[in-house]
Amino acid sequence: MTVKVWTDVTLLTMSENGTPYGMIRDGAIIARNGKIDWVGKASALPELANGADIISCGGKYMTPGLIDCHTHLIYGGNRIAEFEERLQGASYEDIARTGGGILSTVKATRAADEKSLISSAKKRLRLLQKSGVTTVEIKSGYGLDLETELKMLRAARKIGQSSSIDVVTSFLGAHALPPEFSGDAEGYMDYVAGEMLDAVVAENLADSVDAFCENIAFSPNQVERLFARAQELGLPIKLHTEQLSNSGGAKLAAKYKALSADHLECLDEDGAKAMAAAGMVAVLLPGAFYTLRDNRVPPIDMFRKYKIPMAIASDSNPGSSPVLSLSLMINMASTLFHLTPEESLIGVTRGAAMALGLDDRGILEIGKKADFAIWDISHPAQLAYQLGGNACAVIVKNGEVVKFNDS
Repeated sequence: MTVKVWTDVTLLTMSENGTPYGMIRDGAIIARNGKIDWVGKASALPELANGADIISCGGKYMTPGLIDCHTHLIYGGNRIAEFEERLQGASYEDIARTGGGILSTVKATRAADEKSLISSAKKRLRLLQKSGVTTVEIKSGYGLDLETELKMLRAARKIGQSSSIDVVTSFLGAHALPPEFSGDAEGYMDYVAGEMLDAVVAENLADSVDAFCENIAFSPNQVERLFARAQELGLPIKLHTEQLSNSGGAKLAAKYKALSADHLECLDEDGAKAMAAAGMVAVLLPGAFYTLRDNRVPPIDMFRKYKIPMAIASDSNPGSSPVLSLSLMINMASTLFHLTPEESLIGVTRGAAMALGLDDRGILEIGKKADFAIWDISHPAQLAYQLGGNACAVIVKNGEVVKFNDS
């Protein structure tokens, strides 16, 4: 494979090298066989072999490829009517308890075939990708029965195999209680932790196991049964929790050394301490906060106090976060959650990689994947400052420029 060298670029390496953003001005980076082979000041470039492909970035900025570490990209239908209900004052909990919310998407997703799910998800994925994303996590959770959960996860795997983007999958069978198990959460959790999880593992369809631990979903005791089984099977875990109430889910996730706890608007200090001790990541989802018009900001100062890494994600889904731009989430993390521009960018690079348990990306460093985003900006904080538009000029995946055919 041709050695590629990017020059005339300011590198935002996101490494902890003692400078903001891990910045290297007048930088250069070498990619070989899909990996970063060298990174540093252009003046220190090693002697290059004949045939090296030298690419000028025209003075632009380069970051690691962005990572969207929490999405629900695969689903049928939409929830526009629910959006209108919320505008009239209905809460997320009100809609869920009357059969709307997640269950309305479950009905549409069960009715959709795999081909249509792949087609619609790819359209959404392309928009995320154009905002600099090179890795995305996709959850199941809109099936709530064996057939549809497998259908969703198979679709996610196929999208990853046929797209110029890496797809990480999470099994979210414990997302809500389906109609056929109404009033029987215990029985449904037996089904999720037993037959469903066994089938998912048999086909190697999930990279992690997730659940929704909340007052409108599942209790910590119920989720713990699933986590114990996932641990037996060697699967990492994640958890939606402390979004609407302080359920104690974060402490449960910490007990099982979860990769992350996500949402966390209602997290208390005990939960934060437990997360810190377990080495977990706090995944913040400003799109859901904004769409649901929440007024409880996640405890950012506590995350800083206990040195809990923060990740930022789109939570792209049809109900609470119909977001298709990770760049917009960088802005919202700063404006709504008061993260610094640097913290927000860490959240979609280094922090997001940690939230997925991926140690081969998220930083411009020798040996990491040659996944880059090149930005037409004049200052790193512009990535948080700019609201709308798309400053991403070039996306590089495994050392190769991603080309889009929009015809």
